[in-house]
Amino acid sequence: MQKKSDTASIPKSRLSRFSKLSSLAGRVAGNMLAGGASELIQGNRPKIKDLLLTPSNVMRVADQLAQMRGAAMKVGQMISMDAGDMLPAELADLLARLRSDAKSMPEKELIGLLEAQWGEGWQKKFIQFPLQPIAAASIGQVHKVITQDLKRLAVKIQYPGIKQSINSDVDNVATLIKMTGLLPKGLDIKPLLAEAKKQLHDEADYELEGRYLDKYAAVIENDDAFIMPVLDKEFSSDTILAMSFVDGLPIEQLIDAPQETRDQVMSQLMRLFFKELFDFQLVQTDPNFANYQYDQETQKIVLLDFGATRTYTSQMAEGYRQLMQGASQHNKEMVRQAILDIGLIRLDLPENVQQNITNLAYMACEPLYAASPYDFAGSDLSSRLQQQGMQLGLEKQYAHTPSANAIFLHRKLGGLFLLAIKLKAKVDMQSLFAPYNEA
Repeated sequence: MQKKSDTASIPKSRLSRFSKLSSLAGRVAGNMLAGGASELIQGNRPKIKDLLLTPSNVMRVADQLAQMRGAAMKVGQMISMDAGDMLPAELADLLARLRSDAKSMPEKELIGLLEAQWGEGWQKKFIQFPLQPIAAASIGQVHKVITQDLKRLAVKIQYPGIKQSINSDVDNVATLIKMTGLLPKGLDIKPLLAEAKKQLHDEADYELEGRYLDKYAAVIENDDAFIMPVLDKEFSSDTILAMSFVDGLPIEQLIDAPQETRDQVMSQLMRLFFKELFDFQLVQTDPNFANYQYDQETQKIVLLDFGATRTYTSQMAEGYRQLMQGASQHNKEMVRQAILDIGLIRLDLPENVQQNITNLAYMACEPLYAASPYDFAGSDLSSRLQQQGMQLGLEKQYAHTPSANAIFLHRKLGGLFLLAIKLKAKVDMQSLFAPYNEA
């Protein structure tokens, strides 16, 4: 049986979900007033952000959004990743808490959902179907099962009412985040919110994810460094995704593995990124570490979760290839032309803003021109990028949001950088990019 604290019924109506957020905002505001009064009594003049981002308030926000799941949890994740370089550390830390697992469905609710999908007596199709999931996230939860014909499957079951709540949840949570007053004044998050709605609707379409799973498997089938699950159409639908269960350790557990193993794993993932963008034009853009596992027996990397897969045009892929080539050759004019072609800058932006963005793009490509192999954990690149991004976000002349495809590509690459730092990996990025670094 699941512990009560690990489960929670999901509020389904728009009104009930909005009231949850309104109640949350009221409790946070109440805590701020109480904390402010206490500080004033002691003769201090507290800052609003210090009152807002107390440990109790941060935990309250994260716990409430985790209980609601869906867009309420996901939009915080997306803003923290998409605008992370321009967010204050306090808000980024608050939103980062939403990347942890959500609460799962109560067993009674789960059984009712499966009966509606598979009919009464669905249990007869399985030798084993534990009602406790092995993972619970923002859109659905995953169960490890064994069918009557001895197939081991991972069955991802979508939370009820998630699809219907996406648009209102995105708007409501955005309002809650704006209330913090910590978003930079010049940061326009409307395009991010619109794209969040689109991505969430795509991720909630499990039939679409199943097609991406098949499509990705077809382009990577000859690469022996990776393992992928196989779609099981018998038990899949638009709200249930069944696939073969693949054994593996969470990728973060390799932190204690030999340096050679960590370097090899990150080298393969970086190589895969280049292949995704430049060869396949098909990129799994979700930066969540949980999408990667490691099979110790075969020493292969397990790839999971293709709900955030996106296709890229050859023109955009070529723009990024030229950006990286220009950076690797210390050719900033080539970098500038590439980011103009990609749409990261516009000609009507002030010259100093264009130059600042060019410098930021050049800096982001440091692993391609610095001493190789690149020591991710020993580099301060991440903090330098955040500092430069923050300064850029404060420039009043800069009121430009890149295309959604660019934003999601940056999220994916940023996630790989963070994983490389966590694993303290050293990667020969120059050699990995060499096949694409044409004169």
